[in-house]
Amino acid sequence: MRLRLKAIFENKSILITGATGFFGVHCLAKIFSFSKPKKIVVYSRDELKQFQLAQKFSENSYPIRYFLGDIRDRERLIRACSNIDIIIHAAAMKQVPASEYNPTECIATNIMGAQNLIDASIINEVDKIIALSTDKAANPINLYGATKLCSDKLFIAANFLKNNNFSKIFIVRYGNVINSSGSVIPFFK
Repeated sequence: MRLRLKAIFENKSILITGATGFFGVHCLAKIFSFSKPKKIVVYSRDELKQFQLAQKFSENSYPIRYFLGDIRDRERLIRACSNIDIIIHAAAMKQVPASEYNPTECIATNIMGAQNLIDASIINEVDKIIALSTDKAANPINLYGATKLCSDKLFIAANFLKNNNFSKIFIVRYGNVINSSGSVIPFFK
């Protein structure tokens, strides 16, 4: 398994959206622990978290670049995807109550942001996209799950676009993880 993962990321340029979140930080550490990517672009809108991450993964010590941006910004995303081989898409509005209270924000991030990423990957001829989904998209009962279901459908449909002869798009379910951002464990405690 480790060798297979190494082969996927070895000498590749990788962009991770939402890279300063719980999943993104752990994913970044794992990739650096078992492979030598050509570069990793950290793409997130949180400048403080990028600064904190840069304390652990410095541009002087790692092949890493910090790129401030929001997946809602199509033009910025197109620029960030230039010369990228693999995208790991972890950016999303994930908090159920915040999504319910701010539905237009959730739709703009989770659905329109996904479409922006698809467009940027097609324009830049990105080889692979790995998009994170959620168990809540399987049978959605709230807006968050519904937007992630829509996002999943956009990624699946993008595999069949006529002008998308190069991308392979994968969706993986990322369920509740203990101590991740928004985990229910602190609430239960």
